[in-house]
Amino acid sequence: MSAKAEHYDVIRKPVITEKATMASEQNAVVFEVSPEANKPQIKEAIEALFGVKVKAVNTTITKGKSKRFRGRLGTRKDVKKAYVTLEEGNTIDVSTGL
Repeated sequence: MSAKAEHYDVIRKPVITEKATMASEQNAVVFEVSPEANKPQIKEAIEALFGVKVKAVNTTITKGKSKRFRGRLGTRKDVKKAYVTLEEGNTIDVSTGL
């Protein structure tokens, strides 16, 4: 498996929410990442895929909610998000595809 494919396994997709949009004003971008990924792996993947310098990586794990599916109780999956702060002058446009 190539190094680029491994980076795509770490970074799943950008998160586009109201909170993520507010974070982008502070030069931060939010990505959904693999639950097994650690901060150095996330930093390496972002720098390799987008060609930017990463200042800091903060992660959070959101536990899946219990919801009813067709009358049965089910649970949504847990999601790990990475708030990636970029160095000054670096930007990532998440509205375009990878």
